Amino acid sequence: MTIRLAIVGLGKIARDQHLQAIEATDGIDLVAVASRNATLEGVPSFNDIGELLSSGVAVDAVSLCTPPQGRFAQAKAALDAGKHVMLEKPPGATIAEVRALEALSKESGLTLYKTWHSREASAVAPARKLLSERHIVSVTVEWKEDVRHWHPGQAWIWEPGGLGVFDPGINALSIVTKIMPESFHLTAADLFFPANRAAPIAANLSFESESGIPLKAEFDWRQTGPQTWDIRVETEEGPVVLTHGGSRLVVDGEERLVDEDREYRNLYRNFVSLVAEGRSDTDFSPLVHVADAFMLGRRHVVEAFED
Repeated sequence: MTIRLAIVGLGKIARDQHLQAIEATDGIDLVAVASRNATLEGVPSFNDIGELLSSGVAVDAVSLCTPPQGRFAQAKAALDAGKHVMLEKPPGATIAEVRALEALSKESGLTLYKTWHSREASAVAPARKLLSERHIVSVTVEWKEDVRHWHPGQAWIWEPGGLGVFDPGINALSIVTKIMPESFHLTAADLFFPANRAAPIAANLSFESESGIPLKAEFDWRQTGPQTWDIRVETEEGPVVLTHGGSRLVVDGEERLVDEDREYRNLYRNFVSLVAEGRSDTDFSPLVHVADAFMLGRRHVVEAFED
């Protein structure tokens, strides 16, 4: 069976990634779009998910590509209407709401798929396997980019629930939670808020694993020029480094893997499989770490940010 899919939210991420991935994936067809500000030529388009669901267009599943604020109501409406749901990251604005969606999907027997696209980067699975065979000493994350380049004019990202620098930072956390062979928890955090914004522009985090392995992470949205998306794992057997957002792997100083970007195609392939098998994937652990950072984080006010 081919899944008849509707996209809700036709913004930058949907146009840059989702549309091409859907077209390249067997077993799924785009049949409708719901967006307040955009339409897609040749595809039935609606202003919002309510209008879409009441339109009579046959839809099996929805992919939510909207900002996390307000995502709960959209996902609940889809599940209540008997549709499978795919959530762009971050999956929601709070832990409680994503847990409620998880419970609702179980009760209704529908698939709920929280997506962490960075986990599908080509070096992540090989790194996970390699680290399961080594003795980890420490982990250092450096995730620094230029917000003006990646999120121009996106005011929602600076509002409560928009996550600020944790919007990219959660990508790093999604990788680390995938490759680490044991769980870890936050012990301290410093969050740097522009004087005129409600969300942080930078963060320094300290974690510790259940066996005492230290993990450090630096997220910063103020970097210009070359961007930095690196995870360095020191092991007794030698260093393991994921660079370029998890697409390249360097082991003991030797580059092992360089591959093309298939992250979003892998996400839709996974979604097709989950629906076919009647399963869900609701690992919200990266969002839990972000929530903990806001709970434990010491607030520092820095210069105002103007887009």
